[in-house]
Amino acid sequence: GTFITRLLQSGIIRKEDLERKYKHEIFANEIVLLAYYIASINIENVYHDLSGKDDYEPFCGICLTDTFQLYENGEPTLDDKVFSENSDRVNEQKKQPITVVMGNPPYSVGQKSANDNAQNQSYAKLEGRIADTYVALSEANLNKTAYDSYIKAFRWASDRLDKSDGGVIAFVSNGSWLDNNGLDGFRKTIGKEFFAIYVFNLRGNQRTSGELSRKEGGKIFGSGSRTPISITLLVKKSGHSGKAKIMYHDIGDYLSREDKLKIISDFHDIGQMKLDQLIPNEHGDWITKRNNKFGTWIPIEAEKKFDTKAQTFFITFSLGVATNKDYLLYDFSKNQLNAKIQEMIDFYNEQRTLFQNEKTNNSFVNAKSFIKYDPKKINWTDLFIRDLEKNQKYELNNQKFTIGTYRPFCKQSFVYEKQFLQRTYQQLSIFPIATKTNLVICCSGVGASKDFSCLISDCIPDLQLMFNGQCFPLYWYETIDPQQYPLFESGGSQIVRHDAISDFILERAQSKYGNKVQKEDIFYYVYGILHSKSYRETFSADLKKMLPRIPLVSDYEKFWAFSRAGRELADLHLNYENVASYPDIVVDSLAYVQYGSDNESSYNSRMVAEPIQKNRPQNEIDYDYYAVEQMKFPKKGEKGTILYNRWHTIKNIPEKAYEYVVNGKSAIEWIMERYAITTDSKSGITNNPNDWSREHGKPRYIYDLLLSIINVSVQTVDIVNGLPEVDWNKE
Repeated sequence: GTFITRLLQSGIIRKEDLERKYKHEIFANEIVLLAYYIASINIENVYHDLSGKDDYEPFCGICLTDTFQLYENGEPTLDDKVFSENSDRVNEQKKQPITVVMGNPPYSVGQKSANDNAQNQSYAKLEGRIADTYVALSEANLNKTAYDSYIKAFRWASDRLDKSDGGVIAFVSNGSWLDNNGLDGFRKTIGKEFFAIYVFNLRGNQRTSGELSRKEGGKIFGSGSRTPISITLLVKKSGHSGKAKIMYHDIGDYLSREDKLKIISDFHDIGQMKLDQLIPNEHGDWITKRNNKFGTWIPIEAEKKFDTKAQTFFITFSLGVATNKDYLLYDFSKNQLNAKIQEMIDFYNEQRTLFQNEKTNNSFVNAKSFIKYDPKKINWTDLFIRDLEKNQKYELNNQKFTIGTYRPFCKQSFVYEKQFLQRTYQQLSIFPIATKTNLVICCSGVGASKDFSCLISDCIPDLQLMFNGQCFPLYWYETIDPQQYPLFESGGSQIVRHDAISDFILERAQSKYGNKVQKEDIFYYVYGILHSKSYRETFSADLKKMLPRIPLVSDYEKFWAFSRAGRELADLHLNYENVASYPDIVVDSLAYVQYGSDNESSYNSRMVAEPIQKNRPQNEIDYDYYAVEQMKFPKKGEKGTILYNRWHTIKNIPEKAYEYVVNGKSAIEWIMERYAITTDSKSGITNNPNDWSREHGKPRYIYDLLLSIINVSVQTVDIVNGLPEVDWNKE
């Protein structure tokens, strides 16, 4: 509706054409009833003011309808009998040739949570067109983003334009498509289907953090928008064949929302903009283009899992564990986690019993409609609902409780129970049971919005330890069924460990560097290379679009330098809790007194943040003394000091420590963010990091952890800065 009112007010339509356009050539659709009425009134009022007529004329070009559903085999979206006038308008719109489509299409792909109990709308015909075009031309393995609502809008509008005369699409939309790895097929398709493409990139991607976030600048639509925004014009010309001419303007770095809106206003129209022509490469890259050298190196991953003959570094890999219910399956307190899981199981089994009883009376009962949605007790994922329908009983197995690496340098108690997890991927072959040890190098997944990084873990990794993190193990485990191998019958199932580093890469490395090289050396060599600043910078575009490819460097000494550095980094990142505090750190700690103690009269509020109650054991006092609520900086940008809690202030933190960035933010800021008391907004469940300190009998755990991570960060930066220089283009 807003687009139509602005069109009428713009003066583009000549006065002598206004009535014809208003009555016969302008159309608008709204799916929400209130928005439909508001749009109608606004459009009609603007027309009334412009036309100068005394009589009020309704706008008959607006329909209450689902635009995408309009062309799904001609199915009506509303009851014809109840909305007969609206149906007439819909049918009239469908007959008309359309040459201009304008809009701000919705960005969401579907419901945010299973507890929303909202079904994702399916459009078979439209999604089929996407599969035949955008997905068919994609080189990416994952194309979920090709079915986002705003991409559906592009596909619908492209098909709706009159084929004989061509036309124009003008959308203000999510701008992720410009560089999203899974939308390479979309870019290739519009480059073929259109004569010219004009893009104004307004940036504003707040799914990044740190320096990247600051460069992206303000969010065009305020707090309600986290995605980048672009204004796109697609021009279709009758009889055109060949590639589109692509013209592009980037609004620039570090601009506030107000700055951006002023720039948009000052430009006024596309003729005032400085436009650069983009020349896509064969992969459909428009802005950040991959390096051809990168593709010649050895892949880190095998195409087929557990392929012992794979010509790759690793024969298997896996995404981290996805729960779809983190607030229920992770907790700093094992005791609280146990209670949450037991309550979830009890609630599930209660709902399962009620559903099965109802099913005996009504065989057509629908589980999704029947069950009770209570986020404090359960998050109804599709797997839970499927088990409920199958009458699968849940039970608590205490042996499934373990520790998971939830975020960088943040461990939490975790339930490693396949029934409760949304996806385990190949993690059950990497960590088959909680007691089996392993090491995994976790890397940023394909399409990450943050700069590439990696982190080693010896615990089960969460999917978002790195952005959609892919994990490469030192070993993998095979579970052998005793029924297939009678030798093991007496002892039950056997778990056999195998190397995950391929024989292929071992042979390559040994032929190049000698038989001294072992698979472990190669594992740490990979970790060293992946930390190289020059490697990350040179191939930043490639590392966003595909998993790493790694050369075996030509120089013997450099191979061992990377391997030794990788081993040193791994030791730091695995044993971070035991690293001493950075020596130059200054801690200002306030003393405390107890109420009712002999020295109560000496209490001085200027020296003591808050007195602690008398008659409590010393260790209990220590837990309060070192407890955290939310660590913070004194003010924005002042990172040399951290206000740990009311008692302690950490000072003299070196600027260098913040150079160690992993998964989008510095390791120090991960500690500050994750070791804070948080409450889940939907369930009201609180997760308190101080519970970890108590249950592990370490009052100073979080305090010492922060001081350790400062030192870990400085040492990491020093090791990385000491990595050998490599001419990557000659390797």
